[in-house]
Amino acid sequence: MANIDTDELVFLPLGGSNEIGMNFNLYGFGPAHDRKWIVVDLGVTFGDQTTPGVEVILPDPEFIEEYADRILGIVLTHAHEDHIGAVAWLWPRLKAPIYATPFTAFVLREKLREADLLEEAAITEVPLGGKIELGPFSLELITLTHSIPEPNGLAIRTPLGVVLHTGDWKIDPDPLLGGPTDQDRIRELGDEGVLAMVCDSTNVFQPGHAGSEAEVREALTPLIGGLKSKVAVACFASNVARMDSVIRAAEAAGRRVCLVGRSMHRMASAAKSVGLMQDVQPFLDDTEAKHLPDNQVLYLCTGSQGEPRAALARIADGTHPHVSLGAGDAVVFSSRVIPGNEIPIRNLQNKLTERGVRLYTERDHPGIHVSGHPCRDELAEMYRWARPQIAVPTHGERRHLMEHAAFARDLQIPQQVTPRNGDMVRLAPGRAEVIDEVPSGRLFVDAGVLTPENGDALRERRHASYNGMIAVSVVLDGRNKIAAGPQVRALGLPTDEDYPLEEALDDLADEAEEALKRMKGEEREVDDAIETAISRAVKKASQRIWGRRPVVETTVLRV
Repeated sequence: MANIDTDELVFLPLGGSNEIGMNFNLYGFGPAHDRKWIVVDLGVTFGDQTTPGVEVILPDPEFIEEYADRILGIVLTHAHEDHIGAVAWLWPRLKAPIYATPFTAFVLREKLREADLLEEAAITEVPLGGKIELGPFSLELITLTHSIPEPNGLAIRTPLGVVLHTGDWKIDPDPLLGGPTDQDRIRELGDEGVLAMVCDSTNVFQPGHAGSEAEVREALTPLIGGLKSKVAVACFASNVARMDSVIRAAEAAGRRVCLVGRSMHRMASAAKSVGLMQDVQPFLDDTEAKHLPDNQVLYLCTGSQGEPRAALARIADGTHPHVSLGAGDAVVFSSRVIPGNEIPIRNLQNKLTERGVRLYTERDHPGIHVSGHPCRDELAEMYRWARPQIAVPTHGERRHLMEHAAFARDLQIPQQVTPRNGDMVRLAPGRAEVIDEVPSGRLFVDAGVLTPENGDALRERRHASYNGMIAVSVVLDGRNKIAAGPQVRALGLPTDEDYPLEEALDDLADEAEEALKRMKGEEREVDDAIETAISRAVKKASQRIWGRRPVVETTVLRV
């Protein structure tokens, strides 16, 4: 039995394991009763068809919120939404110091300003390659390459060993913006001895290398140069190197760039704040762009994933106030399809095609996008440099984590552990293993309000979206007899020629009336009892008619 006074080094993912996105990692050091914590990244993921009305999903901080006074700091590896997007939402519950490099700090300040937290949630800027001292944790930032400026790995030193937390990364020999991966420093860490490496698993099934951003620039330049009418390019706004490549390709083709979408403007400002994109021509605003010839403008747009409120979606719908595309124009998708976004992207592309727009995607022009995450050869190289004793795959679905662990075993890494969200892993002392399971759920941002993952509102909305909804109203007089109704209305239920919806609703009204007649005199005095009886009868009849059990809302009025 473990001694409760023994110092332990633990790793606890509360987001980012079992899914690609929503990174929320904790490292703890000390005895169980007085463990000190650091948070590494605090990100979001996004809703899909299974979460109607919910756009943003956060990790639930229930476990660590109880120990908020023991959190020494929140350390952010880079500025992607799945690594920093939850800070403004959850910082009021944690209230720990924030540490980030200048680019990440710039992006985060805008989010904190929008949440009216800028003065309260102070950010300590850390230079690239800098160090942070947080109690028993001594952290060093390791320069890596990714699809955003200033991506960092973390060398986390503790009295029980060094952990290399990679964050998101790839090995790009020519990243265009920022320095290359600091291979020498990682090798030095390997020589020093790395206890564990917590590592990105996103592309573990992909052989070879992810490819260089320089290759994308080489592909985009002739493609854009060969287009003659209006051109729009959709990419992730956070991929500043891609933005820069598109801008250079546009200028080489004699085009000026117009940024379309708030995120594009925000990221361009962040890039310029740290000295990037200094030598490009000033961007056009929407009204200036409209007055230039079609072959002299390039629109750099948000919305590559089919997001309904993004710039490209509004252009496709014809509702954007300043930008329109039509026959002979072109849209270049310099991005990949994130799993789960296939349907909205397909719908977006179909709408653009209906307008006569020519589409260029990585499917037919493979060189116009490369991933920001490591493929198998890059993973193997990182393991050769770092030589950890323990491999801890993270940032991936369960199948990614298990494949990563098997790959690490093939590379002769002595130990592998594949935690799920909420699994507390003891890294030292002793063999790495899961020693506890803590609460780990998700919070939904629903109409600007944080709600539990299984809250009533979303559960009812899901139910209604699949089964429809029926509203029943009935008016009773002073003797509890029907004065009017029952009146029945339906939403989302089908009709056909043999059994029109109006006839079905009449039958449901009859069922409601019969349910009321079956109630005894004293029962009719209680509105809740009447509503329950009518709703049950209507739901049962709906099951018989449509094979569905819709949401039924019954209202009793009295005169």
